[in-house]
Amino acid sequence: MSFSEKVLICDQVDAVLNNVLQKNGLTVTYEPQITPEDLAKKIGDYEIVVVRSRTTITKELVEKATKCKIMARVGVGLDNIDTEAAKAKNIRVINAVEGAMNAVAELVIGLMLAMARDIPRADRELRNDKWIKKELMGTELAGKYLGIVGLGNIGKRLARLARALNMNIIGFDVIPIDAEFAKEVGLMKADLDTLLQSSDYVSLHVPLLDSTKNLINAQRISTMKKTARIINTSRGGTVDENALYEALKAGTLGGAALDVFEKEPAIGNKLVSLPNFIATPHIGAQTKEAQSLAANVIAEKIIQILRGVL
Repeated sequence: MSFSEKVLICDQVDAVLNNVLQKNGLTVTYEPQITPEDLAKKIGDYEIVVVRSRTTITKELVEKATKCKIMARVGVGLDNIDTEAAKAKNIRVINAVEGAMNAVAELVIGLMLAMARDIPRADRELRNDKWIKKELMGTELAGKYLGIVGLGNIGKRLARLARALNMNIIGFDVIPIDAEFAKEVGLMKADLDTLLQSSDYVSLHVPLLDSTKNLINAQRISTMKKTARIINTSRGGTVDENALYEALKAGTLGGAALDVFEKEPAIGNKLVSLPNFIATPHIGAQTKEAQSLAANVIAEKIIQILRGVL
């Protein structure tokens, strides 16, 4: 079966997306640097619009997308697409959470190890000709309690990786946690407050919603162990950055590592001035494997929707 729909790809994505769509007869326009002004002029000509992270599909753009059937994000979160506006126009909105699952989980493991062994400081000081071996007394992940907030695909993958490192897993989610999975990784279910109070590391894997805005705030941080560390690779805004800054500066929290920020690019963010803080520029899904898989997932979902099987 071949299709005649036109596709506009607005961001840089893996070539597999273009290849699969074209093999199925779709006409693909690839404009990874398209401006909001040009997008507003062109979006009405396409049945399918694809974005990654750079482009935001606002309500105004949705209104102009008069032919659109599908809006796709080659990634996990959908906060750069006005999903309510799209739903009102019967536009399908899809994402590719499967693509980033392993990449994000591996990054969390890396960030935990970096904090546990103070790797950034060790590297930085040695580059400055300082041999500070005696000052770098780290800790091991084995035996520590990892609290995972949000046990979707990424949270589950993280739990499995952490369990392989002999960490103890505590889990919280607003939806029921699969019993077989919990048994597999030895997961201890807990409410959010208990998880925060009990964990040595807390990793967030939640969408940015009204209910998750500043989910980790000053009050909740104050209940955590003074040696605890927070990792956020989900969405900026789920952690109150001002509260986090004050806790890290005062030493009432052991450390934190953020891959996502309230405002991105996070240039000039005051958190990066702190020695017990690690920052990465939203690279959770930034692996060759994840981008290829996400592009393939989106391509297959688009074809399935057009065939009427999804």
